Amino acid sequence: MAVPTPGRRVRGSTTGRPVMALLDLLGRRWTLRILWELRKETLTFRQLQETCDQLSPSVLNKRLAELREAQFVELGDNGYRLSSLGADLLSQLLPLKQFATRWATVVEKAKT
Repeated sequence: MAVPTPGRRVRGSTTGRPVMALLDLLGRRWTLRILWELRKETLTFRQLQETCDQLSPSVLNKRLAELREAQFVELGDNGYRLSSLGADLLSQLLPLKQFATRWATVVEKAKT
């Protein structure tokens, strides 16, 4: 399966709208977790695998290749890190994390 790219057909969009391509990429298993784990520091492949609950090496390798092709992650001398584009993406996702926390509170209160 090709890496979702703006302008090419992706899940949910025959035209490959940029937002749909991004959501297709981020919706792949483990992709968001990998980005999240790289938010603060550079990690080697093995460190990243351990922080992702022993994610299989083949899946991790595939996701890292996709994220590198999408230019969100780069490989440096000390391991994998977010590119400036990847760091910008994560900063855009932080408000979603805050919303999710509020949502969880509302859902929990509705149970009582």
